[in-house]
Parts: sequence; C-alpha cells; structure tokens
Amino acid sequence: MAPGAVAKRLLVPAAVLGSVAAAFAYVGSVDPNEPGHYPVCPLLRFTGILCPGCGGLRSAHAFIHGEFTTALGANALAVIGFVLFAAGWIVWAVAAARGRVRRVDLGSVHMWVIGALLLVFTVVRNLPFGAWLRP
Repeated sequence: MAPGAVAKRLLVPAAVLGSVAAAFAYVGSVDPNEPGHYPVCPLLRFTGILCPGCGGLRSAHAFIHGEFTTALGANALAVIGFVLFAAGWIVWAVAAARGRVRRVDLGSVHMWVIGALLLVFTVVRNLPFGAWLRP
C-alpha cells in the first residue's frame, strides 16, 4: 500500500477534524460566558425555554479547558455528543486508513430514539426537578 494512497484516503477525515478543531479553538479562546460574543438562543430569548443546545458553547469552552464537571453542568448532552463524535471519528479515520468504507445508516427507529432523547432532555431541564440540567 502506497503512503500516498493512505494520505489520500485520510484527506476527508482530516479536513473534518481540522474544521472541528478550529471551531473548538475559537470557542476555547472566545469565552461564551462573556456577554456579546455569541448570539442568544432565540427560543430562550423569546419564550424562556431552554433548547437542547442551550449551554453547549459554555460546555465546549469548559471541556476544552479540562473543566469536565463544569462542562457537564452546562450541557450534559453536549458532552456526550463530544465524546461520541471523537469515538466515531477515530473509527472512521482507522477504517479510511485501511481502505474500508464506514457508513452510519440511521433508520427511522434510531431517528425516533434520538428525537425522543432530545425532547425528554429539553422537557426535563425546563421543569423544576430538572434544574440540575440547566446551564
């Protein structure tokens, strides 16, 4: 196997990693806890309801700085997403380096489960007993 072939197969995973790393680097250097750097969630602004993404930037900022408890407190679902992305990217990059195609085929059942998880997370974090899930 030619080294150039492996590099070519890793081009897309490397580009995705570079894009995600650049986004995390920006969030790591521009603190979302300081007002005025990022737009306010429109759902929160107009209804007072926290969406599943609310606190995600604060979570990413804390995660980058190694403050994992703070990251979980800002948005636990986002932290789970960061970890799942990292694991999925590793599997993808290894498969690409070996010349195998890996696809994530989510069926309708998977999509319903993900949707239900997001809905439950959103509802619980907006109820009084779910205050521990609020950023």
